[in-house]
Amino acid sequence: MSSRRAEGRRSRHDAGMSAPGLDHSEPSGLAQRLRALHGADQPWPLVLANVWDPGTAKLVAAAGFSAVATSSAAVALSNGFADHEQMPADVAFAAVAAIVRAVPDLPVTADMESGYGLAPDEFARRLVESGAVGCNYEDTDHARPGALRPADEQATRIAGIRAEADRLGVSVVINARVDPFLLRLGSANEQLAEAIRRGRMYLDAGADCIYPIVLSDEAAIATMVRETPGPVNILAQPTAPSVTRLAQLGVRRVSAGGGLYRDAIQAFRAGASALQS
Repeated sequence: MSSRRAEGRRSRHDAGMSAPGLDHSEPSGLAQRLRALHGADQPWPLVLANVWDPGTAKLVAAAGFSAVATSSAAVALSNGFADHEQMPADVAFAAVAAIVRAVPDLPVTADMESGYGLAPDEFARRLVESGAVGCNYEDTDHARPGALRPADEQATRIAGIRAEADRLGVSVVINARVDPFLLRLGSANEQLAEAIRRGRMYLDAGADCIYPIVLSDEAAIATMVRETPGPVNILAQPTAPSVTRLAQLGVRRVSAGGGLYRDAIQAFRAGASALQS
């Protein structure tokens, strides 16, 4: 898809969400706020400190973040489930709804893995019902460990989520995760080429942002940004460039992923161990 087509698609979304009198505290207005935070006109990328419960959501809000994002791994683990879609959909959506209630004035985007086995229209309906106005949606095929969904199938699913959410009146921000780097499929150059190919397809299908998770090489990030006609999300990790450098490279969204949860658990373990000494 050309940059002109991508820009046209985003403009139509924005035009549909910016009617006079739009209440930015309502879901449709919160979705517009979240989408605007990805804009190239923003002075800084959208930085997300991913949370897992109402308490951490309130901490993020109090710290002045402009949006709240969940971490699927952190939500699963804190509820006693393993990561990688071992958590039931009911638990996942209940956790998101509780977080939304805790921060009613901020847009919430939910990390929902690959949809927990739900059809796209049902997934979109339940996402909107939870109060979230954005989602991460990944192309890992959890029924076939180590494999990706076919790109055209994933694009069709994204289009289905987009259509149903729009029909419900909440144009949710879809952050389409592309996982060739995570699954290490092929050489580094092959992973990059496949991520770009998939990213273009997903944007054309209705996604708003592309998330090449675990990509950390600066040159590859720059290529991903240059060749993807939409915002790019990069995971904050020790091997990745700083947020300042990512901003210079044109990255529009930076996520902590499950990193803050891992830090919290490490501190808890250390504190619990100290009690025994």
